[in-house]
Amino acid sequence: LPFQALPVLFKRWLKNEEVEEGGTVMLHCELTKPNAPVEWRKGDRVLQSSDKYEIRQEGTRVELFVYDAEAEDA
Repeated sequence: LPFQALPVLFKRWLKNEEVEEGGTVMLHCELTKPNAPVEWRKGDRVLQSSDKYEIRQEGTRVELFVYDAEAEDA
């Protein structure tokens, strides 16, 4: 029998965060399904884990760390 899976939704949305220049900020959200694929974007650019960005996902919680924050990261 074919069935339709429920869509992945946000249980907790991202909140604006402030950080001093040079600091680290963590953005996080919570999804309705564990381990759903997530893309973090800045404008049209898809962010990848690097020295600047760290992406973590555990269950329904997804986190983006931005290291050495600059004004351009807003």
